[in-house]
Amino acid sequence: MSVQFGRWNFDGAQVPREYVGKVSSMLAPYGPDSDESYSQDGTAILYRAFHTTKESRREKQPTISESGAVITWDGRLDNRDDLICELGGRATAYSTDAEIVAEAYERCGTNCFAKLVGDWALSIWDARQRSLILAKDPIGPHHLYYSCDDRQITWCTVLDPLVLLASKSFKLCEEYVAGWLSLYPATHLTPYMGISSVPPSCCVFLGPRKHIVAKYWDFDPSNRIRYRSDAEYEEHFRAVFAKAVQRRLRSDSPVLAELSGGKDSGSIVCMADDIIANGVGETPRLDTISYYDDFEPNWNERPYFTKVEEKRGRTGWHIDISLQDSENSFFETAQFRDHPLVPTPGRNGQVFRQVRMCLESQGNRVVLSGIGGDEVMGGAPIPTAELQDLLARGRFGLLAHQLKMWALQKRKPWFHLLLDVALGFSPFTLISVSNHMRPPRWLASSFVNRHWVALTGYRRRVNLFAPLPSFQDNRSTLNGLRRQLASKPLVFDCIYEKSYPYLDRSLLEFMYAIPREQSVRPTQRRSLMRRALAGIVPGEILNRQRKASVARAPLVNISNDWASLVEMTQHMISDALGIVDSESFIGALDRARRGEEFCWIPIMRTIHIEGWFRSLLRSGIVGFDIPQKSELKVQSSVEG
Repeated sequence: MSVQFGRWNFDGAQVPREYVGKVSSMLAPYGPDSDESYSQDGTAILYRAFHTTKESRREKQPTISESGAVITWDGRLDNRDDLICELGGRATAYSTDAEIVAEAYERCGTNCFAKLVGDWALSIWDARQRSLILAKDPIGPHHLYYSCDDRQITWCTVLDPLVLLASKSFKLCEEYVAGWLSLYPATHLTPYMGISSVPPSCCVFLGPRKHIVAKYWDFDPSNRIRYRSDAEYEEHFRAVFAKAVQRRLRSDSPVLAELSGGKDSGSIVCMADDIIANGVGETPRLDTISYYDDFEPNWNERPYFTKVEEKRGRTGWHIDISLQDSENSFFETAQFRDHPLVPTPGRNGQVFRQVRMCLESQGNRVVLSGIGGDEVMGGAPIPTAELQDLLARGRFGLLAHQLKMWALQKRKPWFHLLLDVALGFSPFTLISVSNHMRPPRWLASSFVNRHWVALTGYRRRVNLFAPLPSFQDNRSTLNGLRRQLASKPLVFDCIYEKSYPYLDRSLLEFMYAIPREQSVRPTQRRSLMRRALAGIVPGEILNRQRKASVARAPLVNISNDWASLVEMTQHMISDALGIVDSESFIGALDRARRGEEFCWIPIMRTIHIEGWFRSLLRSGIVGFDIPQKSELKVQSSVEG
């Protein structure tokens, strides 16, 4: 991931060289391949490259368009050939992605954003119009942050310079914390009040007394793909899935794929091998990285990822996650002490160190992830949306038949299924929150009341008069994935570009346009995926049961770290801030240690955010609004 930075002083005053030098030093670890800049009319723009394609090595950024707009581009443009044809000779196959984007902007203005297929973030500063435009692709795996006041605008793809060089302390964004403790924060939020993130599929127009956020593109609910046979759907799926993987093999360095042994990652690796074998993959080689724990009784991926390795005739890089328990496995604070800022919570320092060794030894710069496969391919067959479609369209005969089929599969009375279908259209005030979405019991009641919407995943009721309920469900699921990507930890010592084939825009458009029963059937999870990839992916992978959640490792970690965890709960910053009730939390920890509490993810997130709070307190970057007595106790605990 290349990085970009800019500051625009409205009064035209030159941005100090010392300040620009500090920013450049902060960006250097993220973009080690170039150091380029632009300075004029009170604006300083910096770009540091992290090259992943042969075209990117020819880029000169910031790019100046014919009209004088200054463009910085961080991304991978997947529909280069289509745009070159549309531009009619103003770009060629030799053009870089940034040059093609600049030409598209010259011709179409901001309307070009909808035409840019790929993973990207860009900024456009126009001195003549005195305006700044920031935009991101519709999925949003790349970050782009900004802050503005009456005097200036500052933007960057990493948080470090926006926070560390602001010459002030920030207030903590409570809604971000609430979202992170549950199902991830809204995509426009950052942990710091006054710093915002550009949402996916949106462009932000900024200038003196101007701050407009506008959506430039969305999935079309009227798109429909209908075939006569299952075989036609399977053929089309193979084509769009292969294209999604091929786009992410566009690298002049070996690509690394995460291989967990599940259907998602296994399918990516097997499809990528076929693409490379057929000579249409640009990468010179595909490597894999896998995680395992031979001591985990309920979860061990080694037997499954080994099947894929046997098929491809190559052994990948293996990381034994049971060995990660030895040092600060749960309450990780040591990782924070050598760095002036850990921008976001949730970073696992031990695992990242192992991944960095893998990347450096093999020369990988792009990592493929299976995130999104479960959600997009029908991995959790809950029939509510499909049945709601039938109810919304008045197809009552088919609804009765499907209710019978699903009731037998779920071993649940059909009336209960019908009740779930009907309740989906009801206001949330009439519906109780399901147990897995309820806020943890140890959160302070006042905090829960203030941030109930964020803590319950920004739920929305199904609108009977909007697009089909299944489309609304797809959009809600995608929004959850967008929030997950927006919240991924910003890594300062393990640099790579992560890409997500299952979140490919063309693949999503296909999956949202076909009948839902192609992917979700009463007798088969991921029906279309299994049928289409038979013979490409080993049967042991396609037909394996749903992976069990990890149960042993968190219990062992809590037992091993019990003394430090108990000490932590005596003086919790999150308690002093009115976020966590420490007495309730230590009770939950004790129940977990005895195997009576199984909400591992909320427990781990609470511990990690407490460690992150302590790093922020030590740095002085965030001004914690806590009582003086509590603050002294916390400070003493941190220093000790």
